[in-house]
Amino acid sequence: MTVQINNSFISKNNFIYVYNRNVTLDTSVDLIMDYQTMSRKKFEIAGNQIEPGTKKIIYFPAPNINTQIKIEIPVHVFHGNQSGPKLFIVGAIHGDELNSIEIIRRVHEHIKIKKLRGTLITIPVANIHGVIMQTRYFSDRRDLNRSFPGLKNGSLSARLAYGLMKHIVSHCDYGIDLHTGSYGHMNMPQLRTDFSVPGNKKFANLFHAPIILDSKQRDGSLRQAASQLGIPLIVYEGGEALRVNELCIRAGVTGILNALHHLKMLNFSSSQMNKKSKSLVAKTSRWVRAPASGFINPVENIVSRLVKKGDILAYIHDPFLINPSSEIIAPFEGIVICQALKAMVTEGDAIFHIAIFKKISGVKEYIDEFREELIHQ
Repeated sequence: MTVQINNSFISKNNFIYVYNRNVTLDTSVDLIMDYQTMSRKKFEIAGNQIEPGTKKIIYFPAPNINTQIKIEIPVHVFHGNQSGPKLFIVGAIHGDELNSIEIIRRVHEHIKIKKLRGTLITIPVANIHGVIMQTRYFSDRRDLNRSFPGLKNGSLSARLAYGLMKHIVSHCDYGIDLHTGSYGHMNMPQLRTDFSVPGNKKFANLFHAPIILDSKQRDGSLRQAASQLGIPLIVYEGGEALRVNELCIRAGVTGILNALHHLKMLNFSSSQMNKKSKSLVAKTSRWVRAPASGFINPVENIVSRLVKKGDILAYIHDPFLINPSSEIIAPFEGIVICQALKAMVTEGDAIFHIAIFKKISGVKEYIDEFREELIHQ
């Protein structure tokens, strides 16, 4: 059986196309020729072309190490059959922040390329030099996340930043940058973004993280460079350097699935996503620093906990057991979003990072519910 189409509209799945020529369709194969795929263009990136409805791994050249050994960064491109947003997800911009690799691996398990609308680009390892050396920094000892938008003929890290901006970021409509706490610091699941940048607030709320920290951009950061191109970008923080944390991985995966669902790139069941409807927003946060040097003994693992003004957060003891102990006191009420994990501290060290809320009522219950939901996924 055939269907003759002449200068007519064809509607399928709420997408409408116009054909200005005669087309014969063989319905005996259930119209295998998909109208949307026929009109969908190839996706071009870094000199590569990806056909609609396919996934392709491209290899992005990174600056060579000093032995001239060639290094390439694998980039996964999922180009859907149907039109939609273009989203990139980047991990390990800091080479010791490894949670992001596992988050992206699990996200890949949920991508059904035939059902994808738009284009998803993932970079599990951006700072390949840092991952090889198990260090936060690039091999030129610079912070890659302070090197954007980069320079074509700049430092080693600036050259990689330039390439990522030119070949990946500039092709996208949204971005998600995955991080953990720095070495020796444990971050609870949270987002960092700047609500003053158009589109950031709305995009951040799609993630459904327990806490969003509305924070100003850092000079040279990827999110600052993306904002200058008009691309909404959120930074996910969760876990600690050089270690994996299951709860923070689950929160990251769930947040990304939320974003893909609400951007209508993919449809997921409610069991795959966080059911919370609204994140808690903190516009202010402050570090509580060690008042003395010595051996630190936190009263408990209080990251992601509500603390009140005057609460004792930790004791600092003289390792020689001669001088009296000191106390670290919470100077205000809030949620501890990061906690230092080291056993020995020096006076002035940042120990507890506390997010401050205008309305504290209900915050503790919300965080507890979020944690329980992830644990029982």
